[in-house]
Amino acid sequence: MRRTPPRRLFAAALLVASVLAPMTAIPAAAVHAASVDRCDKDACRPDGLGPALTARLDKAIENVRQEAGIPGVVVGLWMPGKGNYVRASGVADTATREPMTTGPFMRIGSETKTFTVTALLKLVDDKRIRLDDPISAYIHGVPNGHRITLRHLAEMRSGLFPYSSDPDFVHDLLSDPYRSFTPQEVLAYGYKHRNTFAPGKQFEYNNSNLVLLGLVIEKVTGHRLADVIDKRVLRPARLHHTLFPEGAEFPEPHPRGYTNQTLSGEVTDSTDWNPSWGWAAGAMISNLHDLHRWAKIVATGTLLSPETQRERLKMLPTGHPGTGYGLGIFESDGWIGHNGSIPGYETVTVYLPSKKATLVLMLNTDITYEGQEPSSVLARAITEIVTPDNIYDRPVPTR
Repeated sequence: MRRTPPRRLFAAALLVASVLAPMTAIPAAAVHAASVDRCDKDACRPDGLGPALTARLDKAIENVRQEAGIPGVVVGLWMPGKGNYVRASGVADTATREPMTTGPFMRIGSETKTFTVTALLKLVDDKRIRLDDPISAYIHGVPNGHRITLRHLAEMRSGLFPYSSDPDFVHDLLSDPYRSFTPQEVLAYGYKHRNTFAPGKQFEYNNSNLVLLGLVIEKVTGHRLADVIDKRVLRPARLHHTLFPEGAEFPEPHPRGYTNQTLSGEVTDSTDWNPSWGWAAGAMISNLHDLHRWAKIVATGTLLSPETQRERLKMLPTGHPGTGYGLGIFESDGWIGHNGSIPGYETVTVYLPSKKATLVLMLNTDITYEGQEPSSVLARAITEIVTPDNIYDRPVPTR
């Protein structure tokens, strides 16, 4: 099968999205404990939301999966007072036809940004950095760095040219998707270009911003970003099946991932591609159980001071109606969180404070459907049924 390759370059897309750094692989014993049997009480009952609503969801999800050509999907929906819906459908491997299950690990692309920015905001709470410090105070050589603040970077308003939009970067990555990139190497692709606008003047989703924030965290702490996120974010949040890999390692079990982001436009298996190019912007891995926990933690600020969480949730316009972007987090018609996209995989992890509801999606493809990310199409179909007053929609183009 051949499709024209969209030049959206694994935005590591978020609704925006994408990619990685070092950490030890999870022990096999821990991996096998990661299935949905560790969800909250009754979270895995197939009729948790009642037979009528469950049937509507089953039909809507399968319709989207078939129409959008999604090989396999995992859906987790938790609605306190109403029930839960946890389902896997389709296949984890198109060659063997192995069924998708609810327990696997998944590359989470730009959801990594929520972890990186949380680690940064922990340093704000520690008074080791300030959001309005210029990036030049920490990292040299950033174009217009004396005017671009850490806040500008976290809210996607720096004006830097996105490295993932550079044609040479796209060519180099797709020519050898197994190669390893350093943060400095990917930033250099963007630095070849003039900045696109003055800091703070507009929104532009940009992985360069998060790579720079990752470097700030390393500079201030003296430790690797992966280690800081593990110690300051993952452990306090009790996310035991979330990791920041060193390279292309991918704990078992995991589905195969499929993309058409190739030089030829052919659909290919990208499961073992190296996500190092996304690093602080999109390289992490997680599972349904942990993303369920993380959705509420990041949206409500459990790990941060109330003051810092208020700063995080100051949503600014993105140019997409109904959607705002804060500090490494977005709001789409009331749903707060982030999505992720990296070649072969897409995820959505969002929380709706008004109903204390959580939605998590995991897909093993990033191939667009009628110009839309498949995860957004699916999230929209689900929320139209369960929260018609709060319909998730992809907030911004990310590729």
